Amino acid sequence: MPRFYNHRMALRSTTAADLFLQPLARALNGAPRAAAARPYPAHEQAADALPAPARRHAAGLMRVNHAGEIAAQGLYHGQALTARNPEVAAHLRAAAVEERDHMAWCEQRLTELGSQPSALSPLWYAGSFAMGVAAGLAGDRWNLGFVAETERQVAAHLGEHLGQLPPGDTRSRAVVHAMREDEARHGAEATAAGGAELPLPVKRLMHRVAGVMKWVAYHR
Repeated sequence: MPRFYNHRMALRSTTAADLFLQPLARALNGAPRAAAARPYPAHEQAADALPAPARRHAAGLMRVNHAGEIAAQGLYHGQALTARNPEVAAHLRAAAVEERDHMAWCEQRLTELGSQPSALSPLWYAGSFAMGVAAGLAGDRWNLGFVAETERQVAAHLGEHLGQLPPGDTRSRAVVHAMREDEARHGAEATAAGGAELPLPVKRLMHRVAGVMKWVAYHR
């Protein structure tokens, strides 16, 4: 997710409908992988020769991360659709644009591991889009607060993955490390932009929903 105030020019020729329909069509039709605007974080890491069990485990973790990026696309598109302040809506659409880097990096690493994204990508997108719509309807302070809490939980989850990846998997580790740095920064930016602290029951519900998605995506 990007810095909230730096991407108007990039979005000038992109409509809200484009931002919603393109990732959904991609998830449904298996279109070629997303193109990243930034370099692949693992490009300087040597190719690994992981044993089969370690490779399968790393692929499962990276599939979870990719599912999270699909969900992020749906979430920010839904939030942008119902945001009340045009500035907040533009920031959220920009967030979805930069999240494509993470999605592309995860897809590239999955290919290197001889695996592929979750078969349930359309479900992750649609469910997150619905949650994003609800967050936007609650008002802009809560909308930004939802971003901040989402990013806090994602950064924590990525930190866990750094400890769970096979020791020899330096390429996956480089990708996850770069993603975690982005997410931590983006959460802080959302709070600075006026995001409200979410109630504890909402935070717990978000954590439980994410837990179900992670378990399923790891296996499928």
